[in-house]
Amino acid sequence: MGLTKTEHYTPAQNKLALLAKALGHPARIAILQQLMKTESCICGDLVLEIGLAQPTISQHLKSLKEAGLIQGKISGTSVCYCIDAKAWEAARGVFSELFAQGVATIQCC
Repeated sequence: MGLTKTEHYTPAQNKLALLAKALGHPARIAILQQLMKTESCICGDLVLEIGLAQPTISQHLKSLKEAGLIQGKISGTSVCYCIDAKAWEAARGVFSELFAQGVATIQCC
């Protein structure tokens, strides 16, 4: 998380921030949607489907993998990526908890 002092935040806050950062680019959303649609995908297929250069797709896949949302398996000379179902459900829970928190009803603005 760069220059922020992550040790000042709870593990849950750091995890939520990592997930939000991974989801913070439209190309990554498109990649996730494609992986959900096809259930697995080889990087070359993503290049054709998303329309970005292979190195760019690889960087986005790396971010999604670091956040734990996808997993990759080497298959010959390619890497096959898919959604990590357990991690996906955990991420859904983390965001649900955040959005389930009540908002103060006072008029502030």
